[in-house]
Amino acid sequence: MCDSDQKLRQALMRIAEVAQTAVDGGPYTDEDDSRPHGETARRSHTHAGGKNVHCSIKQLPGRLLEKAAQTAMSINPANGVGFGPMSAVAHGQVLSPAAIAILVNKYWGPQPRQLTVSFLDGGPSDLRRRIIQHMNAWNQTAGISFVETRGVGKVRISRNQAGYWSYLGTDILHIPNNRPTLNLQGFTMNTDDDEFHRVVRHEAGHTLAFPHEHMREELVARIDPEKAYDFFLRTQGWSREMVDQQVLTPLSRRSIMGTPPDQDSIMCYQLPGSITKTGEPIRGGIDINATDYAFAGRAYPKASAERAPSIQAAMGLADEWSPSEDVEVDEELVQ
Repeated sequence: MCDSDQKLRQALMRIAEVAQTAVDGGPYTDEDDSRPHGETARRSHTHAGGKNVHCSIKQLPGRLLEKAAQTAMSINPANGVGFGPMSAVAHGQVLSPAAIAILVNKYWGPQPRQLTVSFLDGGPSDLRRRIIQHMNAWNQTAGISFVETRGVGKVRISRNQAGYWSYLGTDILHIPNNRPTLNLQGFTMNTDDDEFHRVVRHEAGHTLAFPHEHMREELVARIDPEKAYDFFLRTQGWSREMVDQQVLTPLSRRSIMGTPPDQDSIMCYQLPGSITKTGEPIRGGIDINATDYAFAGRAYPKASAERAPSIQAAMGLADEWSPSEDVEVDEELVQ
């Protein structure tokens, strides 16, 4: 993209933001949400330009869904049918191609690996380092990391397109080399550090194939669909189909390895009480928490002896005893 095209796109994005703000009567804030004492410090989801932004998971064109599924399973045979709108199937709903796109897991597999990163719109070296540093926060427990390359990265970051988004896991391998796989609209060195924690780490989680936690069945059940359609149309310009795909279609239980729903996960976006059935908001995470780290360690185990804590240990559920007390199971009992 030439410099003039880039400037034109930025100008058009700014015009769209101003127009949307005028229509909405000002950017959305969560001031109407009821929060426990001490929760007022939680940030609303606004980018550097001041407009409320919710992340969306980008999906491939319908013609590539089968190829992407084959790619995911060739990279990691354990993928197969996993997170997807299984409850929608059970209720006889017809799934769109975009919804079918999440019926196959996109995990990179248990082998330790590095994912190369390049920046399509350049940017200062200190900003690039800062972004990759926050992406690599997952490497505290996960045996997968991000490293900048001078060539074309598997992960290609833009800051000039609209919104915050990423393709999911191995789907990035099907994106043309001149297109981004992850977008961080408006991020600069002046962006608050809280936003690097909340947004960059969240989008990196999608690149690692982690879906949205607020699409867990138990959390989706708390949302009033009609209120959600109205809210996301006003604040994000999303169609009903987009809301169905990004908010109201529950994940299968297999996709999250049996972990309990966690509305404080970095992969859970804050949803206001104005769209829930009870008026209680879904809090949303502002950084990678202990359960996130434990899950990442299970999905991408490290090869060294320094293994990630189990989900049970992270949540204080593990029951420990001496190895000398371990029971040897009689084979006849399991036949």
